Amino acid sequence: MPNFSGVWNLKDQVQAIAAGRWTGVPLYELYAWGRNSEGQLGQNNVVVRSSPVQVGELTNWSEIAAGVAHTAAVKTDGTLWAWGRGNSGQIGDNTVIPRSSPVQIGALTSWYEVAAGNDHTAAIKTDGTMWTWGLNNRGQLGDGTRVYRSSPVQIGALTNWSQVSAGDVFTAAVKTDGTLWTWGDNGFGQLGDGTVVNRSSPVQVGALTTWSQVSSGGEHCAAFKANGTIWAWGKNGDGQVGDGTAINRSSPVQVGALTTWSEISTGNVHTVARKTTGELYAWGDNSPHGQLGDGTIVNKSSPVQVGALTTWAQVSAGFIQTAALKADGTMWVWGYNGNGQIGDGTTVSKSSPVQVGALTSWSSIARGSRALHLVAILQETTN
Repeated sequence: MPNFSGVWNLKDQVQAIAAGRWTGVPLYELYAWGRNSEGQLGQNNVVVRSSPVQVGELTNWSEIAAGVAHTAAVKTDGTLWAWGRGNSGQIGDNTVIPRSSPVQIGALTSWYEVAAGNDHTAAIKTDGTMWTWGLNNRGQLGDGTRVYRSSPVQIGALTNWSQVSAGDVFTAAVKTDGTLWTWGDNGFGQLGDGTVVNRSSPVQVGALTTWSQVSSGGEHCAAFKANGTIWAWGKNGDGQVGDGTAINRSSPVQVGALTTWSEISTGNVHTVARKTTGELYAWGDNSPHGQLGDGTIVNKSSPVQVGALTTWAQVSAGFIQTAALKADGTMWVWGYNGNGQIGDGTTVSKSSPVQVGALTSWSSIARGSRALHLVAILQETTN
């Protein structure tokens, strides 16, 4: 079977299919493993899995997100689905009932991107509108209230949202004009607006129009600009901001001076990033499970390289573990493994990357800042 992993971004694949530029029939299977206390693996049970198991038999998944105990996903047909913990309405099906199998959120077919926080969810439609639901005790939904929502509510009336990331109890997003916006909990300055005041509506981070991607962690945030620089802010007690200190930052500070970063992902108390040249770097909390992947359990307040490889294609930081894909479509995970979330069939933590199985067609991975489970899409093609 042809394998396009590491060459085509999954969203680009979907767009290529729609434009008739893709040969063969693509299959996008969804897999999950790790903690399953509230059905977040989508297996219609609460059994922990230490190796990847397929979620149903459908082959049309395109976008995935993992919260602390719930999962959300978009299909190639634009429908939105969620499962797992539902006590705060984070599933979005207008109930507070946990779901151990995927349930559709409404009947719309215009969902594009989804993000899962601790107990809230955010999503963007193809028309550029932003929608959120779930826990709202710190204003993390951004609708100007502290009212929990069990179904999606629109955030303002703007139609120029392009990317969203849900942290522990805050949210960050980038608009098509390159501006950066945050809302929710701000106790450690994680909103980046120079204060520690919680916000229940989006506030702009500075006045720049050059932001291209943002990632919300436990209580810190990181983003990179169109010029390839990385910036971070928020809680920094374990060096997760990456500026060589342990000082909290309420405004963005640059991580080093490099201009070759291409992807950023924030975990609970650590951060990982990938360069345009394929190297992978990590910093922040590393004790005692080795989630930085450098073979140690020593915290790092500045970026350290994960091995010497230059073939990393995607990375996702979780609670106290990290997952990444290589250009050859293989998946590698490291860090805490008490719930089998590394996926290697054991519950032994690893301080260096270990391969998950032998497959070479993984195309997307997702792990939330507090998640102890992982979800991934396996892409196959039939002719």
